[in-house]
Amino acid sequence: MTLTILIATYLEPELVARIEAAAPGLTVINRPDLIGQPRFIADHTAPVTRTPEQEAEWRSLLAQADVLFDFDPLYGENLPEMATRLRWIQATSAGIGKYVERMRYAERTSWVFTTASGVHARPLAEFALMAMLMFAKDYGYLQSEKAAQHWARYCGGELSHKTAAIIGLGKIGQEVARLAKAFDMQVIGTRRDFSRPTPHVDQLVPQDQLLDVLSKADYLVLAIPHTRETGGLIGAAELAALPHGAVLINVARGAVVDQPALIEALRSGHLRGAALDVFETEPLPPDNPLWQMPNVLISPHSASTAPSENAKIVDIFCENIRRFQANTPLMNVLDVEKGY
Repeated sequence: MTLTILIATYLEPELVARIEAAAPGLTVINRPDLIGQPRFIADHTAPVTRTPEQEAEWRSLLAQADVLFDFDPLYGENLPEMATRLRWIQATSAGIGKYVERMRYAERTSWVFTTASGVHARPLAEFALMAMLMFAKDYGYLQSEKAAQHWARYCGGELSHKTAAIIGLGKIGQEVARLAKAFDMQVIGTRRDFSRPTPHVDQLVPQDQLLDVLSKADYLVLAIPHTRETGGLIGAAELAALPHGAVLINVARGAVVDQPALIEALRSGHLRGAALDVFETEPLPPDNPLWQMPNVLISPHSASTAPSENAKIVDIFCENIRRFQANTPLMNVLDVEKGY
């Protein structure tokens, strides 16, 4: 099977060469001059600026493509009309369900979407464990003491025997569980499919018993996809169910949490703190109270980004090219009905 692949996001030249060598019959079009220039390693949201002549050339390339590596950054709703030969999009993110739904691609095309599921599990899990350790060791206190140049011995906490409650035990959640167990934590959590093995978890609880899970959480880690069912999943009642002094860590999507309710729970002191990689509105507006809260760690939706990211995504893509040509099931196919 011959395939024309258009790379719509920056990849290092050696990774482009790896795609070119993945299988026979490939035409790989890589035009870094027509796409956004990365501001950091594995930047897949770089702004794009083209001259009218470059724009016409890019549209011509879209019309030739059978496969896109990443979504086109400028043409969302118009992409089906421009990429008339397109059959498959390989995403650079795991959480593409809401975007595909918003663009109505499933209704308008027969495209297959494959995600980067699993690629970001380790860096996101490390972010979650970093946050747990920062609160356990009272990093905020240490910083304030350093600023005051004040030396006074104190007693920090530890993670051993604390409970990590993980909402969403997919690849990210399971990696959080694995690292948490290395610190001798008690791990409980929820997942939709109980038939799959879930290692490193002491107690698996159905989603409809969420409040029971929350009531035991010293650290609540949200690693669940944003779907119709999970929007606003953690609201005022759920935050109130957490023990006094709990810490919320969100590496899922901002829409999973009622942000005003979270701010109130932090202001009241019911929550000890929060570590947030995702927000209801991104970038986080300058007047948002979260910026001024010393007990809130803010990450600009970057906890998943690591130097190894592009290579890992290309590994998935190359395997899927071979499978696509052989007409065998692809890895990481998005279920457009479930949204993940």
